[in-house]
Amino acid sequence: MKPIRLVHGFLTVGVWTLLSRIVGFIRDAMVAAWLGSGPVAEAYIVAQSLPNMFRRFFAEGAFNMAFVPMFAKKLEAGEDAEGFARDAYWGMAALLTVFSILGHFSMPLLVLLMAKGFHGDERFDLAVTLGQICFPYILFISLTALLSGVLNAMGRFFATAVAPVLMNVFLVVSMFGADWFGWDLGRTLAWTVTLSGVLQLVFVWAVLRTQKFSVAFRWPRLTPELKRLAIIAAPAVLAGGVVQINLLVGRQVASFTEGAVAWLYNADRLYQLPLGVVGIAIGVVLLPDLSRRLRAEDETGGRESFNRGAEFALFLTVPAAVALMVIALPIISVLFERGEYTAADSRATAMALAIYALGLPAFVLHKVLQPLYYAREDTRRPFNFAVISMVVNAVAAFGLMPVFGYLAAAVGTTLSSWVMVAQLWHGARSMGTATRLDDRFRRRVPLILLAAGVMGVALWLMWWAMGDAVLARGTRTPALAVLVLGGAAVYFGTVLATGGMGLAELKSFLRRRNRDKASDQGGDQGSDKS
Repeated sequence: MKPIRLVHGFLTVGVWTLLSRIVGFIRDAMVAAWLGSGPVAEAYIVAQSLPNMFRRFFAEGAFNMAFVPMFAKKLEAGEDAEGFARDAYWGMAALLTVFSILGHFSMPLLVLLMAKGFHGDERFDLAVTLGQICFPYILFISLTALLSGVLNAMGRFFATAVAPVLMNVFLVVSMFGADWFGWDLGRTLAWTVTLSGVLQLVFVWAVLRTQKFSVAFRWPRLTPELKRLAIIAAPAVLAGGVVQINLLVGRQVASFTEGAVAWLYNADRLYQLPLGVVGIAIGVVLLPDLSRRLRAEDETGGRESFNRGAEFALFLTVPAAVALMVIALPIISVLFERGEYTAADSRATAMALAIYALGLPAFVLHKVLQPLYYAREDTRRPFNFAVISMVVNAVAAFGLMPVFGYLAAAVGTTLSSWVMVAQLWHGARSMGTATRLDDRFRRRVPLILLAAGVMGVALWLMWWAMGDAVLARGTRTPALAVLVLGGAAVYFGTVLATGGMGLAELKSFLRRRNRDKASDQGGDQGSDKS
């Protein structure tokens, strides 16, 4: 994959992820307005977090990190990639069917593990009921993630990026339906989570069939290749488990403060926007690309892919982190403060968001560095690093809880993310030339940091100049628009003026991207005809 087409892949996934996040914010704003930070809201957040937590065990966060490199290499070598994918698919389906049944009957224990502070009040029973309804989502979304990995390895990113949009649209429609027909909103949301998993799986399956690729039913069997996959995936699954323990720590800390589960969830959703648009997009595209290059022993191409991925990540993430820190309160006020979500809720959420934002560059760099290991089928070292980060997170979150309260969860998450990146970077130094920073990266990153700093000062000055209008109900939305557009203008103007990015280079990229897109479409049509 040429560097320009690599970035094209980043943008394809990123743009559709951005659309999904925007619709997701509409969904979250509706939930916040109708439920506030009350018992039903907190119970639903915990309930839907459970299948999503285990999803990262079995799907894109762990299993897929081992599956995609093996599949991509088989595809590159002309081996039986389709048979391998079929065995993996039905093996995972059998495993997760059993797991879903066990999860249903173990839901009270799972809720206690997630939010012990709920025990003894109405939130506990609500979370158990809603959790049992939406837990089967893990089966459907994990199978969707596996098929998405197949498409990504084939260089087909469009469908897998569109699928999450369907879920958020479905949830928004269901809330209007609940309001119209008088349904219980909590139960409606829980049922919609599971049904949206079915919808995404059907969609991705149908797209895969258009590529003349089939995962037709076969009885699960433990082949030698699946045994090897299990051996490689085991440390990644354990590492994913460590990451989810970090999530459990945060939920436990929050559950002891009424309303904090909702505050941290909404703050998390906001910093997940740039993480999803940039970090996840890069991780999705970079892993199969690096796997193919390693198979071809293309060290130079691997180095180019890694450097451009890291550069692209920082170019978009650093200014986003600065903006989320400086104008956290105006953003939260506009997005969530209405209906049952009060000004006090906004202030509490904004404080958490500002702390999360400090770790945003680390979260994204994690997505850039991790494929270096998984592309080499090295899952052990990321697991070891994750364990150390987990200890840091737990010590910080529980140790600082008496001082910072619910904010200790955000502090622990941010601190542990930087510890994880430091370990990944140090470990990658022994991987040869493919991980070395090139001159272009070294020249541009300081200029990106400078431009982001200038933007931060500009945002603070604009807020000061507009005064109370930034938070007043009648003027806060246009005021936020001014802040966002003004900050973007300052950042891009500064980065262009200093040479952090060249205007001519950007124009050339856009022209070449359009040609590549046309070429890809022509190739797709040709393959369909054959």
